[in-house]
Amino acid sequence: MPDHPTPTEGEVPRLGYLLKHAALRYGELTSTKLEPLGIAPQEWAALNCLDEQHGHSQKEVAELLGIDRTTMVALIDQLQTQGWVERRPHPGDRRKNTVLLTKKGRDMLRRGGRVIDECERQFLAALRGPAAEQLKNNLHTVIVANQ
Repeated sequence: MPDHPTPTEGEVPRLGYLLKHAALRYGELTSTKLEPLGIAPQEWAALNCLDEQHGHSQKEVAELLGIDRTTMVALIDQLQTQGWVERRPHPGDRRKNTVLLTKKGRDMLRRGGRVIDECERQFLAALRGPAAEQLKNNLHTVIVANQ
């Protein structure tokens, strides 16, 4: 049974339904568009996070991505197998690993970034004028306020 019945004409569903189904549709779009590059959306998101959070430990990046430690280890293993990242001992704590992008990883990040930009444009094309940017800004505001 769906988490919300199909809305009648003119009725806007609850927020949870909207966020869930928007995420599902956007995930399907990005999966399809990234597939020819040989990378999954979660892998690209990890590369992006590792690039933006340079020098963070695996555990810290897992927290930023909202995934558990076991999943993060498997994800980093996959990225390392592809030659996109390398693990190095954390300079301040030898018990931790720092994960760094390789040249090949930075190249995949750039190529995937162009695909992700196009996915955003395609997904938000139904919104007119500044509405797409406003939606992104408003969602960011809500997320930050609820951390």
